[in-house]
Amino acid sequence: MKRPVTAALVAVLVLTSCGPVRDSRLNPFNWFGRSERVETISPLQEKRDPRLLVADVVSLTIEPYSGGAIVRATGVMETQGWWQVELVEVKGDDPTHLVLDFRTLPPVTQTAVGTVRSREVTAAMTVSPRRLEDISRITVQGERSARTTRR
Repeated sequence: MKRPVTAALVAVLVLTSCGPVRDSRLNPFNWFGRSERVETISPLQEKRDPRLLVADVVSLTIEPYSGGAIVRATGVMETQGWWQVELVEVKGDDPTHLVLDFRTLPPVTQTAVGTVRSREVTAAMTVSPRRLEDISRITVQGERSARTTRR
């Protein structure tokens, strides 16, 4: 009984210290790399959602957690006061590519332009582990730009 447990413990310690395992797809921290800026990839779909697309998508991060992954995007608007931001899935033909529209509602009253930081909006959504098995690329798109990340 002691030998199999000892052998398993030694195997786990050896494998976790190996560089190839640390850099492999088995490590959840390597699921998605850094995002890169791309052009908006799909034409605007029929308007079912009254919210507008975010002007520019400036960052996209995928963070693993025990229930799958958190997709978090930040965008910049022309003015302050935009609200009710959300990442909305766009139905597509490719099941390995998750495309999300970054949508928000405009300010109720006229607002100031302000600094870039004051015009930022951030939205996040979770993706289940089952869904992540099929996805190899995630894209978040705004009105003028989009960001994508690959496995």
